[in-house]
Amino acid sequence: MSTPYPFTAIVGQDDLRLGLLLNAVSPAVGGVLVRGEKGTAKSTAVRALAALMPEVSVVPGCRFSCDPVSPDPACPDGPHAEGAGVSRAARTVELPVGASEDRLVGALDIERALSEGVKAFEPGLLADAHRGILYVDEVNLLHDHLVDLLLDAAAMGASYVEREGVSVRHAARFLLVGTMNPEEGELRPQLLDRFGLTVEVAASRDTDERVEVVRRRLAYDDDPEGFAARWAGEESALRERIAAARALLPRVVLGDGVLRQIAATCAAFEVDGMRADIVMARTATALAAWAGREEVTADDVRQAALLALPHRRRRNPFDAPGLDEDKLDQTLDEAGPQEDNDGDDRPDPDPDGGGDDGGGGGGGGVPPQADGDRTPPRGESGDTPSQAPEGSPDAPGRSTGAEQQPVASAEPFRTKTLSVPGLGEGAAGRRSRARTEHGRTTGARRPQGALTKLHLAATVQAAAPHQRARGRSGRGLVVRRDDLRQATREGREGNLVLFVVDASGSMAARQRMSAVKGAVLSLLLDAYQRRDKVGLVTFRGREAEVALPPTSSVDAAASRLESLPTGGRTPLAAGLLKAHDVLRVERLRDPSRRPLLVVVTDGRATGGPEPVALAGRAGRLHRSEGTASVVVDCESGYVRLGLAGELARELGGTAVTLDELRADSIAGLVKDVTAAGRAA
Repeated sequence: MSTPYPFTAIVGQDDLRLGLLLNAVSPAVGGVLVRGEKGTAKSTAVRALAALMPEVSVVPGCRFSCDPVSPDPACPDGPHAEGAGVSRAARTVELPVGASEDRLVGALDIERALSEGVKAFEPGLLADAHRGILYVDEVNLLHDHLVDLLLDAAAMGASYVEREGVSVRHAARFLLVGTMNPEEGELRPQLLDRFGLTVEVAASRDTDERVEVVRRRLAYDDDPEGFAARWAGEESALRERIAAARALLPRVVLGDGVLRQIAATCAAFEVDGMRADIVMARTATALAAWAGREEVTADDVRQAALLALPHRRRRNPFDAPGLDEDKLDQTLDEAGPQEDNDGDDRPDPDPDGGGDDGGGGGGGGVPPQADGDRTPPRGESGDTPSQAPEGSPDAPGRSTGAEQQPVASAEPFRTKTLSVPGLGEGAAGRRSRARTEHGRTTGARRPQGALTKLHLAATVQAAAPHQRARGRSGRGLVVRRDDLRQATREGREGNLVLFVVDASGSMAARQRMSAVKGAVLSLLLDAYQRRDKVGLVTFRGREAEVALPPTSSVDAAASRLESLPTGGRTPLAAGLLKAHDVLRVERLRDPSRRPLLVVVTDGRATGGPEPVALAGRAGRLHRSEGTASVVVDCESGYVRLGLAGELARELGGTAVTLDELRADSIAGLVKDVTAAGRAA
């Protein structure tokens, strides 16, 4: 086993270290989510935390780490007799993003369960992580079905494995720690709320600090054991401080005054539910214990708010995490304890706080936010697509040659469902029909590899004709492995939604472009909710460009959209050909993820010889390769040329207007994209 990098040797990253240490002091805080750019010691810090955690006492031979003082009465390895336990180090169990369901929750031997009635169970990662740390690197890329299992285990403190009426339950209480790069996509709100704390990390811009980071890392790589030995004293001191804070924690007093501050803060920032109040209370108590105090102060409440609330106040994926610190201070002052009969105002905060160099704690505020987390500007007028005025740029045949500054988008709205026809086999998501491991059962087949979802009726039907030959004498069914049948299921997949946006002069009317950006922003929000990858191609002037290669980060796409300038001619064919190049590469990179092409344009094509005919040929190229497509028709006014509809026919897709795109439009309920090759 390799020697881990010492926790105390990490340079800077005060908030990251403090968030982890508070969970070591009080696991009831609920874990921590670490957000930040790559190469900022996120994983290093999490793995180093395990060496600081106190040892746990377990029942000898129990695969589920039962506490000998109060063993789980439903433990699959139980019941356990009373006796002394054995001590071992706390585990840090890593959950790979691509893990299977059986690897996470465990596997049940279906053949023995049916034929012998024996619950032969192989524990999974949730059992290994019980009373330890469950670490998920790139947690935002975790598949939805694994997220659902994590949510269930975190909510109930137990894991359930069920296969056709045969079930196994075991305790699964763990400290959930996740790391993620926001540029690669956001978390589902339900999972985000399960993390007690969140911290933002970024690489230092201080030259001396960066030099020290490199110096220590090179020294560790050259001699891991020797480097760890040089930091053994600091590690031991920090371990002792954690143990002392744990011992002090039950004696910390959380007074009514600070409870009112906690409640007032959560109400002021309009967080959902009551979990934020509870997490803040536990965090403030842990902060006081970490500082060696028996009373929670207003400064503890303030620091707890900066750690526990930023990820809970987001209303959509385009909202930046973080808190308005001026508003926070004002709220704490207004809700603070009034002067009492003794003339005391409120407890003086401990000047030491928790910023001991050896402990690495004491981050004093919200860390710098990554550029991808900035909130895109919003239009103030709330214009809807129907309010776009008639103007000279919209007149037939006219084009604005000069580049215009970007305009803010209108407010997003709920869109109709646009889906890819047919049955796919892509990544789990919520857009198009697909064969998946989860969903409704549609049939049965012989298992390819390990059996995961038993089709009971098909299994019995396969085994029934052979019972006499197998010497069946009792009531039990004699089942062989060749009889087992895997259930085939149909669910939903995520797609690659590639936006091709017309930014030419004909789209440049100010209110009109605002409405168009609002519509694309609405589709991006829909793509986020349906777990799609997104890409952005824009065209104007003489060429097209890939504004954003396909990614899972819809907020990055929103940021590029907001800064999009307009003006110039309309090279529609160039935009379609650039999209074709992007899709060709993505088919090689991720062949199972089906694309959906969304072209946002008024259909006009200018520049070069025969621009309309060239755009038609580019559209037919997409159609010949089976790319599902939809054209969002941005043409407005009383006189319409219908060019977007003609483009949709060349693509073999469907045209919808901006008004029809709204989910509450009376134009229809759901528009499925017409498959390429279908008769126009």
